[in-house]
Amino acid sequence: MPGDVVPSGRARPQLRLPPLPRAGDRVALIAPAGPVPPDRIERGLAWLRSLGLDPVPGRHLSRRGGHGLAFLAGDDDDRAADLQEAWCDPRVAAVLCARGGDGTPRLLQRLDWRALAAAQPKPLAGLSDVTALHQAFARRLGVATLWSPMPCTPVLCGPEADATSQQRLAAALLHPGAAVDLSGRPLVGGRATAALVGGTLASLSAMVATPDCMPAAGAIAVLEDLGEAPYRVERFLTHLRRAGWLDGVAGVACGDWTACGDPAELDAVLRDRLGDLGVPVVLGLPFGHGPVQSSLWLGRPALLDGDAGRLLQHEPDETGPS
Repeated sequence: MPGDVVPSGRARPQLRLPPLPRAGDRVALIAPAGPVPPDRIERGLAWLRSLGLDPVPGRHLSRRGGHGLAFLAGDDDDRAADLQEAWCDPRVAAVLCARGGDGTPRLLQRLDWRALAAAQPKPLAGLSDVTALHQAFARRLGVATLWSPMPCTPVLCGPEADATSQQRLAAALLHPGAAVDLSGRPLVGGRATAALVGGTLASLSAMVATPDCMPAAGAIAVLEDLGEAPYRVERFLTHLRRAGWLDGVAGVACGDWTACGDPAELDAVLRDRLGDLGVPVVLGLPFGHGPVQSSLWLGRPALLDGDAGRLLQHEPDETGPS
């Protein structure tokens, strides 16, 4: 359907964009999932300071082995407390997740959602297992969140950190009106303008049929993953289809499928599972776990151009004079 535009009647209302931090503002660094090595904590804090921010580590950021499980940072209550305190602290201008891993969904039933809803919204940033927070904050709080690389991961703080990923996160977090223009490969033509929703496929699939799941109806689904074989990607996408998560989707934007097996086989899976939805689909966009990790505002409108293979997002500068 080259040149077609998804009817506006199918569009989902966009979520609130929270106020962005400014130079000198305090930001919180937390670990909702896996443990963070001490050297990476220090490098991540240093990188945030290089942006002119005042990063404050969560009280339990350096914990590891929660519940006797080596792949968790602190216990669930401790990790949830760091998130709760940071979001509800009026002195904190943004909440940044240090890394992904596993265990974030365990926090959702431990959060005081009434207190979170009563607090001034602020950017919440991260990717991978943080998909659970993106889904829950959209569903329960109606606030846009930032899909972005994380300060304590190699792409931002490692010896071979990617300058493009650093620049794009800094722009999205600190500069109102920053634009995103990503190029990929067309799979299905057409154009759609709608809010973005989604995240890491395996984590997203695990959110289906929970109270915190935000489906893709009326939105552009963004999907990517790390270390999943093509047959597992097929399984997750089939689950999303059968569960109705993709019903009424306005378009699908696929990022990097890092270490996900044979690229040709993976393309065949994506063509099979996404190519018949009747909406624009673009593959190979530079977001997710790949070498370039672009930042996107979930819950905010974007243009997916399936003919040109592009995803564009531009937030208006609504800050006004300072």
